[in-house]
Amino acid sequence: MKRINKFFLITSFLLLLSQGLMANEEASETSQSRFESLSKLTQVIGTVEKYYVDDVKLEEIVDKALKGLMQELDAHSTYLDKKSSKEMSIQTTGEFGGLGITVGMRNGALTVISPIDDTPAYKAGIEAGDIILKIDDKSTLNMTLDEAVSLMRGKPKTKIVLTVVREGENKPVKIDIIRDIIKIKSVFSKTIENEDFLYIRVSSFDKNVTRVMRNEIKNRPNIKGIILDLRNNPGGLLTQAIGVVDLFVNSGVIVSQKGRNIEDEEKFNANPTNTVTNVPVVVLVNGGSASASEIVSGALQDHKRAIVVGEKTFGKGSVQAILPITQDRSENIKLTVAKYYLPSGRTIQATGITPDVMAYAGEAVKEKNAEFKIKEADLKKHLEVELEKEDGIKIEKKEVKNTKVLTQEDISKDNQLTVGLGILKSLIIVNK
Repeated sequence: MKRINKFFLITSFLLLLSQGLMANEEASETSQSRFESLSKLTQVIGTVEKYYVDDVKLEEIVDKALKGLMQELDAHSTYLDKKSSKEMSIQTTGEFGGLGITVGMRNGALTVISPIDDTPAYKAGIEAGDIILKIDDKSTLNMTLDEAVSLMRGKPKTKIVLTVVREGENKPVKIDIIRDIIKIKSVFSKTIENEDFLYIRVSSFDKNVTRVMRNEIKNRPNIKGIILDLRNNPGGLLTQAIGVVDLFVNSGVIVSQKGRNIEDEEKFNANPTNTVTNVPVVVLVNGGSASASEIVSGALQDHKRAIVVGEKTFGKGSVQAILPITQDRSENIKLTVAKYYLPSGRTIQATGITPDVMAYAGEAVKEKNAEFKIKEADLKKHLEVELEKEDGIKIEKKEVKNTKVLTQEDISKDNQLTVGLGILKSLIIVNK
């Protein structure tokens, strides 16, 4: 018996020893692999510096390498050199001249997520889904997102011409825009003619959205239903998206944020003290609804708290962090560090929110233009052909209308709103 115990003891010791040796070997192999990879990178940089046809300085080579690396990770990660970091600081803390347009990369093409209400881009006729082919005389093919944004920003009252490819148009569309200081009113509320409904339009999720919406709802205690319009809303602050959902939902998870490590998951829950109404809600969305607006519509949909009407949303559900790479923070990287997940566990990223009821824009439901249905593999080739078409179509500027009441005439011109109102009336009848 003692010999058997001794045998097991020796066997266990040898097993632990072998596991330790294997772990050390694996660690050694990992270290060796990392060293070889870094050596390869150093070798390439050194070779380019020594043999490239033009005299390119080491600093420039490294910057290009960093830009290429971040661009290959995903459409939202990017390297911010000193100039880009300064521009981002100006954009987030001060006034700047711009267009009032939110853009993103879709299938490698610079695509308008949405124009922001009452901004130069909106008034000039930019539409969600437009593919920006040229910025003034510069092609956007192979241009990074940050390069494009930098070109579109500029001094107020200066002119810029965007050439876009648009559904239903046989030629590229040229749009003249005058830059201006972007001042955004994020929440618009209106009553609906002959109805006890409240229409709330949220154009972006800035720091005031939840507070303003709460006040608008509380100031109309006798309303029977709410239309929440998130069409062409590019997103904004996560805290405000959570706050808006919390106005309608009593309990449960609103959204969770998950990174590469499971232990880093963060959940945001509803608080019953923040709920202000239990009336039926219909949410309007389209292809220009992104990020925070997708969190709101998706969370309300998962909680069975609202019916979502319109078209499939953009699909931007990733979280970016600005991380310094120099001690003085003059250079940074914007890196995707997590993804958003809705209460049901589904992700928004690249999939978007599918409405409960599909409804197209316009005065009547219409089939999407078949000519524009291009496969991803054909997109770049198609855009190259579009660049050769010199004469673009001119778009007339929109007349901005701002009233406190949605008339029946206004409603009849908006198919998605018409469908939404019909569903809202049905919900009220069912809930009686």
